Amino acid sequence: MSGIIFDIKRFAVHDGPGIRTTVFLKGCPLRCQWCHNPESWQPDPCVVDKKTILDGILFEEKETIGREVSVSEVMAEIEKERLVMEESGGGVTFSGGEPLMQPLFLKEILSACRQAGFHTAIDTSGYAPESDFEEILPLTDLFLYDLKLMNDTLHRQFTGRSNKIILNNLKYIIHHGKLVRVRIPMLKEITATKENIRQICAFLAPFTGKILQIDLLPYHLIGRNKYEKLGISSAMPGDDARFVQRDLDEFKIIFESEGFKVKIGG
Repeated sequence: MSGIIFDIKRFAVHDGPGIRTTVFLKGCPLRCQWCHNPESWQPDPCVVDKKTILDGILFEEKETIGREVSVSEVMAEIEKERLVMEESGGGVTFSGGEPLMQPLFLKEILSACRQAGFHTAIDTSGYAPESDFEEILPLTDLFLYDLKLMNDTLHRQFTGRSNKIILNNLKYIIHHGKLVRVRIPMLKEITATKENIRQICAFLAPFTGKILQIDLLPYHLIGRNKYEKLGISSAMPGDDARFVQRDLDEFKIIFESEGFKVKIGG
């Protein structure tokens, strides 16, 4: 069994508990305007022009983003960090893109991680068939689950897809007793409005005791240069969409008033 990945990040501290190894799978059904990993969108490896300037001299070469790997190859990379992950209470996180765009590969590698004794987490947009979630539920210890916009029209406008399947899948995995951290990207006048945050809070309120934590993720511009490199037109909002961390406190209070544990940042 093989899949397509575009990165493996070691010593990750924002992708679940402890120090983790995060494996990034290619392919994503959404086109979020603030996406900082546009190289993840297409499911197959792609070739781009890489430009480097050294001592005033421009060097150009081709760079391939994404590579086909076997489960055993990825596990060999994960095993290198076993000691660090075990001592810190960490594990392995699968991200993207959307890792459930490669459901068979994801299931196989989750199974291998489970057999090897690693804690497993999935960082997901929630946009996948319920049947794919059903397959990985027994193999996943934690879901890092994105919620962006409750208004379906706005969700389509800013991500290219409806949010209905996302909301249904979140209820599905909570109903089946899985541990969940809800993650909300916070962009001024887009996701971080009082109306949207209160709607998210009302949706989550019935699950107060079943959600581990809500992460309010400040928007950043990291990744903006990737669009030019990939030859993709960027719709990323500018600096005016960013928050100073302390300005997110009013949104934090909305969730805390319903009994949720809240963290600003990943």
